[in-house]
Amino acid sequence: MSQVRTETSAATSVAWVRSAGAVCLAAGILGAASGIFLAVYPGQVSKDMFSYPLTAGGFTVLQVWFFVQHLGLLAGIAALVWAEVMAPGRSTRWGVGLAVFGMALLAVTELVAITARNSTYPGDGTGLLDVLYGVSSVAVGVGLILAGSAVRRGGRWSGWRGLVVLVAGIFVFVPMMPALLGPFVLARLAITVWMMLFAALGYALWKADRQ
Repeated sequence: MSQVRTETSAATSVAWVRSAGAVCLAAGILGAASGIFLAVYPGQVSKDMFSYPLTAGGFTVLQVWFFVQHLGLLAGIAALVWAEVMAPGRSTRWGVGLAVFGMALLAVTELVAITARNSTYPGDGTGLLDVLYGVSSVAVGVGLILAGSAVRRGGRWSGWRGLVVLVAGIFVFVPMMPALLGPFVLARLAITVWMMLFAALGYALWKADRQ
């Protein structure tokens, strides 16, 4: 009986990991599509507006979407625990916890950003948003580097799967953060590539098994 329960629990965990992976895959692809959309969409407001290239109304809708989309990325990060692909240890727990915290804060920040939809940049409220975006991004980056290192030590994923979490963490610092300080289109393209790394993570989880 205990063996049946163990097998059932294992099957449930695999199903949950695959479902979370599918959600992360979709969120990554749609996030990349959103980045490309913003890069090519003709500006509806002046470039000094925080909502650029969208009007305040369009910006509000997109920010709500980004909140939902970030929750999909969060599911992928959390699923790493149940996928059992990371070597155990304190740094592993800190890594996943920090990445989950950072992505959750980043999701909330997308909603908070709506308050600055009618502001210029820099302007009222944008200083706080810079801090929130910075803290959340650094937390995600450091967390993914720690978690990605644990995946490498675990040895369960080989090839690109063994590297995708680590690369997603490193990518936050080089080249994404420097790109975010550069031209608008370059920043959007950097985020697009980051989203595709999450899509790759989602695919790896979606295909995960315990065999």
